[in-house]
Amino acid sequence: MSRFRLGAVLRARLAQEDAAKSEVARARQDAAQAAEFARHQGRRLRARGVPVDGSARAIAAALAARHSLAIALAEADQLADEARDRTADQIAVLAEAAKARRSVERLAERYTAAGQLRE
Repeated sequence: MSRFRLGAVLRARLAQEDAAKSEVARARQDAAQAAEFARHQGRRLRARGVPVDGSARAIAAALAARHSLAIALAEADQLADEARDRTADQIAVLAEAAKARRSVERLAERYTAAGQLRE
């Protein structure tokens, strides 16, 4: 019986799957950092109270600062959402890589089984 010739393909698929696993881990870490940054921005905004007294200029400045913090929070939330989306995309890439690897493994199993039947 001839030798199984898809060994190199299987190794390549394993390497692709390993790379995809690394990307998923990196994407999850990025998503966690983005979510933590968004929580931090939310805490900063909540800590900044609404001024109740002072001159009109002081109140206007405090409200402008609060508005800037609200914008920063909205941007941080957007970045966190995008990071979660990238994580989901990377998980899908990993699933495809695992499926491709498994298909070559099944071919190898069939090849081995066919060789055993012939013996």
